Amino acid sequence: MGSRYEIRLGGSGGQGIILMGIILAEAVGVYDHKFVAQTQSYGPEARGGSSKSEVIVSDEEIDYPKAMKPDLLLVMNQKSCDDFFPDLDPEGLLIVDSTFVTQVPNPRAFQIPFTRIAREKFKREMVANIVALGALSQLTPIVSSKAVEAAVLARVPRGTEKLNRDALKAGMAAAMRAKKERLKVEIPPEIPKEDLLDSY
Repeated sequence: MGSRYEIRLGGSGGQGIILMGIILAEAVGVYDHKFVAQTQSYGPEARGGSSKSEVIVSDEEIDYPKAMKPDLLLVMNQKSCDDFFPDLDPEGLLIVDSTFVTQVPNPRAFQIPFTRIAREKFKREMVANIVALGALSQLTPIVSSKAVEAAVLARVPRGTEKLNRDALKAGMAAAMRAKKERLKVEIPPEIPKEDLLDSY
């Protein structure tokens, strides 16, 4: 990793984007011991308006706390995807909640239905942001899943630890499936998988 890694999270008010940013920043800073800066902004109305949270991770002190060209963009609704995708680094990673993002501007994006998983598996749409955090921890090496779990459990209301841990794990599992699917698509059939593994 270069010295600076920029993450932007976007969604509508009420999707828990700000909390997600805070938990991610705490995971990186408190539990993974890297330099981190976290900022956030709300749209005109908290619920339903856009909200965005940014987390900057670095090996050294951070001089500017906002994302200029995010290396990772995770969006939970279509508007955030449309608004923020142009800023994403051309080599950057796009992760979308495919429950709400149907027009995906980059065919290489990871499309995972965070909200649908939260609804169907846990009957609680409010844990979609935790499902998303679990997925993010598997799709980027910038934060360890152990740190994310510790930060989630330190933040969530008492009595909801099991629900949130299960939501995290569901997100991790969904991300692992998405990665496997991508490998299937990207590996031409004539290359034996063993050879590919040797090259890592």
